[in-house]
Amino acid sequence: MTALGISLVTFALVFGGGLLGMYLRNILSERHLPEDVKDIIKLSTGLIGTMAALVLGLLIGSAKNTYDTKSTQTRQIAANIILIDLDLERYGASAHDLRKVLRSSVPPIVDRIWNKDASTKATPFAAVREAAEFIKKVQALQPTNDLERALKTQVEGAAGNLAQARLSLFTEAHDAIPAPFLVTLIFWLAIIFASFGLFVRHSQIAIISIFIAGLSVASAIFLILEMGQPFSGLMRISSETLVHVLAPLAP
Repeated sequence: MTALGISLVTFALVFGGGLLGMYLRNILSERHLPEDVKDIIKLSTGLIGTMAALVLGLLIGSAKNTYDTKSTQTRQIAANIILIDLDLERYGASAHDLRKVLRSSVPPIVDRIWNKDASTKATPFAAVREAAEFIKKVQALQPTNDLERALKTQVEGAAGNLAQARLSLFTEAHDAIPAPFLVTLIFWLAIIFASFGLFVRHSQIAIISIFIAGLSVASAIFLILEMGQPFSGLMRISSETLVHVLAPLAP
């Protein structure tokens, strides 16, 4: 289910819980809700509310960390590509064809990250053909002086870092909040909203308040799920940095 779908289900459950609480409040007489019963309900709900708040805070922090990490990894990929191109430019005319291969390898890398790696279905890791060809050509270079040998070593190191960054994105592409964890949190929230409605009589103001609060909670769940999948959805990381990372190579 998509982040929007889960958020809508969350809103329906918590808002429905609030309405259920108000319905129970209308059909129960005062003798069913003496002060000691109200106190235990409030204490229990307070405990659940504290746990839910802690879990929500933890999930928001974790999702933001995931989003920032993957954003940093894409910037590292772009930086390594630029570094490789600059080193090849310094290497000289014999590396001109390598720079062409490097440019041809960028679009497939972008496609793998923003399309396949963003898929909700796990797929086996596959090397980009153009990237593999580039590595072979780098290894086939025959440096003739110390500068060229140093540049070849730098290019090989940067290419290794680039491959490691992409592999990290692949292994983390399908990280998600465990379903039982999310179901438990939504269940807690529904209980909390039901307790809200249990202590108020049916009125438009009460319904509007519960509606707004339910919408806020569902929005938080939506943001958490969206940040956990940063290569798709409304909060996707822009691919423009990688798409335009290298200027066209003059003939």
